Parts: sequence; structure tokens; C-alpha cells
Amino acid sequence: MRWNNLFDDLESQLEQELSAEDVDLRAEEERLRLGRLSLRNRLMSIHEASGGREYSARFDVGGSLFRISPTGFGRDWMSGTLVDESSRRPQVILPLHAVGGVVLDRIQTTASLTESPGTAAGRLADRLGIAFVLRDFGRRRCSLDLVTTAGTFHGTIDRVGRDHCDLAIHEAGTPRRESAVAHSRIVPIDQLLLVRL
Repeated sequence: MRWNNLFDDLESQLEQELSAEDVDLRAEEERLRLGRLSLRNRLMSIHEASGGREYSARFDVGGSLFRISPTGFGRDWMSGTLVDESSRRPQVILPLHAVGGVVLDRIQTTASLTESPGTAAGRLADRLGIAFVLRDFGRRRCSLDLVTTAGTFHGTIDRVGRDHCDLAIHEAGTPRRESAVAHSRIVPIDQLLLVRL
């Protein structure tokens, strides 16, 4: 009879140890998974969890909070609509290196920690960098504002190098004409905080 109690006790101790190891292993796997998440992954997870409904988050960019409703993601940038008091709602491109922080509610925080199926680099947009987007704006001759660490500059992008772009500075509301260009400015891409169309 005592042997049965001893074996039952040993069996229960073994089950507890195996179960504790299992819990520790799952906790370590979760820590490793979270350690591999990038800011882009987390923002894309929130985007996909919204299921196509409009949502917004507050992004700390250069010490200012911008409420942006994201619409798409590239390799190192995010596109969206600037949500402010005006009814204009301009389109913006936000380089992810410029994000100083993101203010999320509890639901968005939880959604950001799930692995979204779109985080795998399978789509073409997932491989396009910000320089490609700036080149496209230059080809289209879009008049835009570049918000940089040195200030905000209005103009048209003339050319884009590997790590910089040339902006022809001219008055807002006027097309880019040689006679309207006050001067050109070389803007390093790593100093770019926001592109506002």
C-alpha cells in the first residue's frame, strides 16, 4: 500500500515538473516571437486587425504628435491620411525611422502583438523603399511639403539619389516653373520626418 502512495506521489511530481517545463518553454517561445517583431510588423498587425475600417493612431514625429490614419506600408515607410481639425485631410508618407513613438489604445496594443499574415514580404509594396516613393513623386511633379529636422520646405522633387533628394523650393499653390524656383535644397532622406501632399 505504501509503495502505491510513493509511486503516485512520484508520478504527480513528474507531471508537475513536465508541466512547469512546458509553461517555461511556451513563455520563452513567446519572448522570442515578440523579440523578432519590428515596428512595421506591429503597425501592419493593427492595420489588418482593423479589417478595412478607418482607424487612427497618434505618431510622435520630431517631437510633435500627428494623428494619422494608415492606408498602406512599404519596406521602410507608411502612407496615410493626416487627421486634424481641418476638413482637408492631406495624404502623408511617414518614414518609419522618423517615428519617435506611437500612442495606442488597449485594443490596438493587443492587436499589434499578433502576427499578421501580411507581415511576410510577399507583396511588391513590401519591398519598395522610401527612395522609390520619392522618385515617383518627382516623376509626377507633385507639389509637396517635406517636413525635416531642419524645418518644413515646400516644393517639387527634382531628383532622388540613394540617400538624398533635391527639392526645388517654390511658393505653395504655384506649379514648378524655372522662373518660380527660389532655390534648390538637398535633403538627406534620414533627416526626413514627413512628406505631406
